[in-house]
Amino acid sequence: MQVFQTKSKKLQGSSFHEVKKKAFDLYKDISKTTRRKPHVRSAYFNKTKIFLTLYWSHLFEKKNFAELMRRIKFFPCTIELIKKSKFKPTSKENPNKTSEILHRFAGITPDKELFFVQIKEEKNSNKKWLISSFPYRQIKEKRPPASCGL
Repeated sequence: MQVFQTKSKKLQGSSFHEVKKKAFDLYKDISKTTRRKPHVRSAYFNKTKIFLTLYWSHLFEKKNFAELMRRIKFFPCTIELIKKSKFKPTSKENPNKTSEILHRFAGITPDKELFFVQIKEEKNSNKKWLISSFPYRQIKEKRPPASCGL
């Protein structure tokens, strides 16, 4: 999988409300450009629309403020990745709904933080929705002790 290098930095802030306000300001700027559903056009999908409304409803299903803030900080990077990345994502059929395809793009911030963006595509209508963006959480690998010979 190829990783897209963004120029925009993730949002800074110490409280959830401060970070949420900055992200919503960016979202409002995007929604002012259209009369209907807020969207951005994707370079990878030949400038088709990626709708943003599902992202916010999915995000606020999370009840943990730390997790919300961790994800919402990547919103500017997410928008840039969608607009400019032409790298092929990993795509698979949604195991819960066979009428959908899930695309996962990888990006890296200027601070060298890896994050992923997930887009849902409806097969019958070809509509695409931004579902989520989240940072890569490195899990420490559990290895057996060296005395085991492995």
